[in-house]
Amino acid sequence: MRGLIRTAVAFGAMGFVGIAIVASWPIAEPVHLGMLAGDAYRGAYLARSGGCIACHTGAAKGGAALSGGAPLDTPFGSFVPPNITPDPVYGIGDWTLDQFAVALRQGVRPDGKAYYPAFPYEFYADLSDQDVADLWAAIQTVPPVPVAAAESDVSFPFNMRWGLKLWRAAYLSPAKISPVMGQSPDWNRGQQLVTGPAHCAACHTGRNMLGGLKESEALAGNDNLPGGSKAPAILAADLAAKGWTVANMAYSLRTGVMPDGDVFGGGMAEVVQAGTSFLDEADREAIATYLLDQPGTPAPSGTPIADAGMAGMVHTPGMQMNVD
Repeated sequence: MRGLIRTAVAFGAMGFVGIAIVASWPIAEPVHLGMLAGDAYRGAYLARSGGCIACHTGAAKGGAALSGGAPLDTPFGSFVPPNITPDPVYGIGDWTLDQFAVALRQGVRPDGKAYYPAFPYEFYADLSDQDVADLWAAIQTVPPVPVAAAESDVSFPFNMRWGLKLWRAAYLSPAKISPVMGQSPDWNRGQQLVTGPAHCAACHTGRNMLGGLKESEALAGNDNLPGGSKAPAILAADLAAKGWTVANMAYSLRTGVMPDGDVFGGGMAEVVQAGTSFLDEADREAIATYLLDQPGTPAPSGTPIADAGMAGMVHTPGMQMNVD
């Protein structure tokens, strides 16, 4: 019996040592953006296209911009998007641009701890330094809100943040977006938006038991979204079968009205209201162009895509509305 106890103690000690090693394992890669100047007007547009407004503003309750969003109820607990206004106590006003860049693109807090993947940082990983500086400049224009967002309520053992380091090692797949030669500028811009900041896969792709995206089922739909809602498949073949075209999809992303006359509900209604309705028409059409002609799927009829090379890949869309 004494030998068994000693063995158990030894294994327990090894477990604690292992946890201590993982907990001290640094995961952030340092960045040095320095005093890179940002364009607040362009940053406001990026905030719309990236879903920042929809997620971090409790619009249903008339909340102040970026002061904290509605809870996301998941099998792992309830995650509350935090206050990201420039308030130095309850927001991110005491952060530096470099810390913001690490949080946005790597999912690591200023204290070195990992963010939960409810924050879709893996889709922001390919944002440029200038994109990050522009977003940072836009946030500085928002009135600081000296009120703390509600606390997230995460179940055990998922509330142990050190475990996120193991999750990241197993499932984190940062977006890496490269222009595709032979595709039109619209298609490439759509790929950039859909795969990157618009993070369509975050909702329209199923997840495994530990919350990792099922890469083999990308954009094939998700029946287990926070709150019990669902997201349909948005693969090209599924969209074509339901009568979607570039024109009517771009219209729906502006108005929320679908081709059958019904309207988007749930999370997609918020995406349109706080996000895609503020994009310029060229970007809405680019999203539709890409979704209706995804790699490995046949292009649906009625949506011809011109081959214009790569001349339009560097796209700085016109701004329509500031973040406040």
